[in-house]
Parts: sequence; C-alpha cells; structure tokens
Amino acid sequence: MNVIFFQITLLFYVCGTIAYLIYLVSFHRKVAWVGRMLLSVGFIAHCLTFFLRYIEAGHTPVINLYESLSFFAWLVVGLYLLLRFRYKVEVLGAFVSPLALLLVIWAATLPKEILSLPPILKSWWFPIHVTFAFLGYAAFTLAFCAGVVYLIQERLVKTKNIGTFLERLPSLEVLDKISYRALTIGFPLLTIGIITGAAWAEYAWGAYWSGDQKETWSLITWLLYAALLHQRLMVGWRGKKAAIMAIVGFGAVLFTFLGVNLLMEGHHTYAAWFR
Repeated sequence: MNVIFFQITLLFYVCGTIAYLIYLVSFHRKVAWVGRMLLSVGFIAHCLTFFLRYIEAGHTPVINLYESLSFFAWLVVGLYLLLRFRYKVEVLGAFVSPLALLLVIWAATLPKEILSLPPILKSWWFPIHVTFAFLGYAAFTLAFCAGVVYLIQERLVKTKNIGTFLERLPSLEVLDKISYRALTIGFPLLTIGIITGAAWAEYAWGAYWSGDQKETWSLITWLLYAALLHQRLMVGWRGKKAAIMAIVGFGAVLFTFLGVNLLMEGHHTYAAWFR
C-alpha cells in the first residue's frame, strides 16, 4: 500500500513542478497557487507513504537508498511549504520542486521491498540521529535554492537586464534573508544530528569518533556552514559571497549524503543501500 501512495506522491510532484515552471515563464499567480496545491497534496501523500511504510516495516523506514532519497525529498518539500507560508515567495518553488522531484524519480527507479533492520540500527538513537541530520540537510537545500535565485537576480541587476523575468524574482534582500534563516535552522539541526550520531557510535562501537568516512565528511560539512555563519555574524558577509558559500556547502551535503554511502567503505555503508 505504501508503494501506491509513493506513486501518487510522484504524480503530484510532477504536476506541481510543471505548474511552478509554467509560473516561472508566465508569472500568473493562479498557476503558482495550483503548483503549491499540487505540491501540498503530494506532500500529504508522501506523509501517508512514510506512515504506512513505518507500520509495515515496524521501524523508521530510512535504511536503504530508496527510503533515504524519499525521506530527503519529503523533508525538503515540507520545509519549503513552511518557508513559503512565512515569506510568501512563490518563485522559490520553481527551484525547490524540481530538485525534490529528481530525488523522488531516482527513488522510484530503486527496489522498494521492505528490508529487515540491521542489528547495528536497532537502537532508539537511530530515528533521532537520522531525523535531525536529514532536517539539517533539507534546510541547507533551501539555502542552496535561495542562493541560486540570488545569483540569478544579482546577475540580472548587474547587467541592467530589467524586464519581466526580473520582476518575478524576490528582492535580493528577501533572498538573502531566506538563505540566512535556512542556515540558522539547518546548522543547529545538523549539530544535533552529529552529536546524537557520536553518542550512538559510542554506544555501538565504544568510541565517539572512529574516523569513518561519513563522520569525516559530516564534520567537513559542519565546518563549512560554521564558517559561513561566522562570516555572516562576525564579518558581515551578505549577498553574493554568502550565496556562493551556501551553494558550496550544499555540494558537501550531497557528497556526505550520497557520495560517501555509494562510493566509500565504512560503518555507514550497508548492503541494504545497494539493493
């Protein structure tokens, strides 16, 4: 049953993304409203997907690549909808929804059978660590999207390409504010994810730090965002530099999330990821 709701999720994400891209071209607010509604319905179906899979599996369903990609996309969409409610920035949906859709499409190509929980994951630390880490990743994804839109807007302003498309984009100040807010949300979440991961490692392997590739890259990612926040708060970084750093940081997020698990060996690489 959870697979059926996943397919419904995919359908609504596709339709929502198309609507948002049409809005980016036409700038009809009704089209943006349609896109948001379609994305919201897809998100509800996604919630049901995870709820049913949790019931069927008997554990938090984030143990293989299919589940992790789906979980990541779900959090990205959910945080975007919350962010949009606060800032009323429709155009960001045209950048967030395609990214979430790509994650869901990738997940749709993978096997969807429910796997048994590996012994090392049978711990109450597992859902806490995974949830906080992925929430941090999702917030950084929004910072990345805001950074991309900022660079587009900044380029149009610099070249004095004042036109209809420029008018559709939020002001540079609003985009910078959104990126900063996403960073201030994502950083403490990732910090908690790393701390709970260290506590779990001590419980499972007897050491808070083992030099595992996932641990190393998580620390690198954390340090990148710590440096960005430091520069913003203490040095006064704003605008283009901050946007570029948010994009670079997201590259580290993707490698930490996917590259390490798919390309490297370590405690965080399980056979289930490749099934």
